[in-house]
Amino acid sequence: MKALILAAGRGDRMRPLSDHTPKPLLKVHGKPLIEWHLEALARAGVCEVVVNTAWLEEQIVAALGDGSRWGLALRYSLEGRDHGGALETAGGIAKALPLLALRDDDCFWLVSADIHAPGFRFDAQRAATFERSTEMAHLWLVPNPPFHRDGDFGLDAAGRVTRSGADRHWTYANLALCRAELVAGIVPGTRAALGPLLFSAADAGRLSGEVLTGEWHNIGTPQQLAALDGAAPVSC
Repeated sequence: MKALILAAGRGDRMRPLSDHTPKPLLKVHGKPLIEWHLEALARAGVCEVVVNTAWLEEQIVAALGDGSRWGLALRYSLEGRDHGGALETAGGIAKALPLLALRDDDCFWLVSADIHAPGFRFDAQRAATFERSTEMAHLWLVPNPPFHRDGDFGLDAAGRVTRSGADRHWTYANLALCRAELVAGIVPGTRAALGPLLFSAADAGRLSGEVLTGEWHNIGTPQQLAALDGAAPVSC
């Protein structure tokens, strides 16, 4: 199964660090954020990875190259070159889809470059189970963080993701398994957010999920990055 790493964002809250360095190349424990994901994907046996880019995208391509140092084949979906800027999450997936899938039923891993989850495993068995399902996506969820107290979803005992307001105790961790069908209605090159598509999938009963255990950080500001970089690294 292939993977898409979302790395196109400007990272306004990370300024001034992101003025001259794309957010995915900022370092935690001496390693660019995006490299943590590349290493984890390689360990899991994923061979082909697509990276979408926009802001300072030439730096990302130059830094990562063809992926051979991790045993990966990297390809790039260049939103900056082709569209003048980032297409948002769903728009970015739709543009990259020809590099990821041939049919609506094809599946792929999805992860945002600016989260840090060093213990996460891109588990091949979990991916195979998802492929056999009819779900549009399978999400990893975290307890609502302080910056998103209202949350995104509920999660029932059967692993069904819901949109009940009273039970919205979970936030999407920006880690998922996706089916190409999820973004099939988006014209490539269109700016579109992922949230409404996930909400529709939940309402249709075609969104599953599980709670992410272990360390997880959504790194949005220089202060958060500095605090994380000052913490002891997690061995994987």
